[in-house]
Amino acid sequence: MRRDQLYISSIDPNSGILARRYGFGVEIAEFCTAYNMDDRFEAISPIVQNKIEGVPMRLLHAPFNELFPCAIDPMARELARLRYIQAIELSIRYGAHKLIIHGGYNPKIYFPIWYIQQSIEFWQEFIDTIPDGITVCLENVLEETPDMLLAIVKNISSPKLRLCLDIGHVNAYSNIPIREWMRIYADYLSHFHIHNNDGDHDSHSGLPNGSISMHNFLGEADALLPAASYTLEIPDAEPSILWLNELISDD
Repeated sequence: MRRDQLYISSIDPNSGILARRYGFGVEIAEFCTAYNMDDRFEAISPIVQNKIEGVPMRLLHAPFNELFPCAIDPMARELARLRYIQAIELSIRYGAHKLIIHGGYNPKIYFPIWYIQQSIEFWQEFIDTIPDGITVCLENVLEETPDMLLAIVKNISSPKLRLCLDIGHVNAYSNIPIREWMRIYADYLSHFHIHNNDGDHDSHSGLPNGSISMHNFLGEADALLPAASYTLEIPDAEPSILWLNELISDD
């Protein structure tokens, strides 16, 4: 694992300081909440600029509250489309080359076949909106199995649409081991969100603080997907950075 593959989510208020100190990138998370794109933008943008100043490696996390690219209602899909266009514009503005977007699955709302079909329809219409130089990575959240997001990305069959594997979400919401998700996703996997938990809820705990064997995961991920990137999605990232340092190569 190389230092230039590693990012810190800006859910850590010190992410910019830490990125500059340790040579990591920043994943911009301020716009996970969509209203920060609107009336609050003038207040939020200077905060983002301060975090990414002097940090050449940048990703952006798209908004996700009430956004369902898998929606059956076309007006709901239209809202997702408009917000994702805004996220692309912000990716260009801040120099982010990957845009992380939640798949939007909720097992209490969607049958898996609906989720897959409606998502394919959405991304088929949206894919040409993604400019060259930006890769959209669909992230698992409540998906209990890896097959649904994989089916969506395989059907679209575009290098602009890849997968983001959030291992904390897998640990909290799936009975399938993380290594199996990795193996199934491998040909389409571009990015990881890494954080730990005890398997009962999505706590975004530090890398050594949970039931995921992080040493084993990182070794397997580096062997299987040596080009993938990683974001530490942890509110207090520095202890995990120090823990991770022994595994990092600067070559």
